[in-house]
Amino acid sequence: MKTPAKSDGDILDGIQLGLGAWAWGDRFVWQFGRGFGASDVRGAFEASMAAGVRLIDTAEVYGSGRSERFVGEFARASDHPALIATKFFPWPWRLSRKSLVSALKGSLNRLGLPAVDLYQVHNPISPLSPESLAEGLMDCLDAGLARSVGVSNFDESQMLRAHSTLARQGAALVSNQVHYSLLQRSVEMNGLLARCKELGVRVVAYSPLEMGLLTGKYGSGHLPPGSRALRYATLVGRIQPLLRVMTEIGQDRDGKSIAQVALNWVIAKGAIPIPGAKTADQAMENLGALGWSLTPDQVSSLDAASAEALF
Repeated sequence: MKTPAKSDGDILDGIQLGLGAWAWGDRFVWQFGRGFGASDVRGAFEASMAAGVRLIDTAEVYGSGRSERFVGEFARASDHPALIATKFFPWPWRLSRKSLVSALKGSLNRLGLPAVDLYQVHNPISPLSPESLAEGLMDCLDAGLARSVGVSNFDESQMLRAHSTLARQGAALVSNQVHYSLLQRSVEMNGLLARCKELGVRVVAYSPLEMGLLTGKYGSGHLPPGSRALRYATLVGRIQPLLRVMTEIGQDRDGKSIAQVALNWVIAKGAIPIPGAKTADQAMENLGALGWSLTPDQVSSLDAASAEALF
């Protein structure tokens, strides 16, 4: 009888900050090719790697596969080791757990790699149950195509079902990637963050800068481009008091930027933020979130200002 593969449950140990590659090749949301291109995202990758960032997060649907191709190309050419994470998208016609192995093979072909470090289910909206999705992840481990596995956008119940299925076969659910920022705190309020800590599942926070809104560069008269303008039009005006608190705290912390304060807040909560970067300059800005920590009082002040903006 074949011994099941064991996922590397320690793969994210010591990781404080990752790099999100959603924008790399995405033309609809991020307008790839308008103002930034392949050389720019390569610069973001190289700056991050040189500064010690290791976790690079992509997905098969980002840029219709272009993001994976960029990530693989850059990783193969780099002198720095990278932890590559990608995701399975549960399209409604993917009706079997075998779909995960097949999809991962497609991702590996685009990445040009024999295996990924972390393979995740992109969301639980699927004809497959959380148990079947977890079994498919187990198949990926057994095939040697992934070193560890996780989920994304799973609520507490769905995560527990996937976690239990993997645990029965001696494998770990390493992560749950969720939307988490000063402007999206549902994982705190619904108990998911606490349950992840209890189980040893790392929370990976996507959109920790709220697609640029928590950088301070947008306001009522200057909205983000593309579809982001519609998404955030009503919120931009409400967050100015929060941005002022973030500015004051940043000034007290040797001139840290609003974005760096936002990322450090996520780290203080025990999650791994994976902000996107389209250029080397943006990557270096994100890296300024490392090497220091908000005080408990500063975290509390941000919590309060965030709550006022949200409610």
